Amino acid sequence: MPAALAPQPTPRHLPQRVLLLSGHRVDDPGRTPPRFTSAQVPAATRAVAQVLADIDAGPGDLALTQGASGADILWAEAALARGVALQLLLPLPEPEFLAQSVLPSADGSAWARRYLLLRERCVALPEVIITTPTTANGTNVDFSPFRACNDALLARALSLVPATQLHLLCLWDGQLACGPGGTAELVQAVQAAGGQLHGIHPGEVDTARHP
Repeated sequence: MPAALAPQPTPRHLPQRVLLLSGHRVDDPGRTPPRFTSAQVPAATRAVAQVLADIDAGPGDLALTQGASGADILWAEAALARGVALQLLLPLPEPEFLAQSVLPSADGSAWARRYLLLRERCVALPEVIITTPTTANGTNVDFSPFRACNDALLARALSLVPATQLHLLCLWDGQLACGPGGTAELVQAVQAAGGQLHGIHPGEVDTARHP
């Protein structure tokens, strides 16, 4: 359990860069095949911190993420440790988001506590992205709140900085998403917009490479 941290100040000026934080949740118990396991979290944590150091993330930057267990929280904790301002954009009302994207993972209650600590340090309360999932006939079977939230994250970033100052930091295995709104879609959208990608493969982090 990370120690409680002091709140970050609300930025008064536009950020120098926007860091979009994304990637895989920690696997639910029994996931087959495994993708990002609890055992990989310590090495992934070190790898994430190294990426942020490599790009010299700091107080002039703003990080945007959903805040799911695993990658989102690891990136956000490391960003806060370097003085980056943080804002959470949620695809669902907070109780539903926690139920779907935090608690089901292995050690879900611990990830929920970490989420709540992050929440206290954000520049504002988590913002729920409201998108009406309807078409002319009143239905939209393809609607995904997670895809809509990723779209909103990218749109928010590009409203604050030019694409050259947009960085997507992702912990991702390079595979297509299991469902709509996954990391793969966000990677494609950021690259199409001209942003920069900094990726870590969860299966390739180890203690030898990230002591």
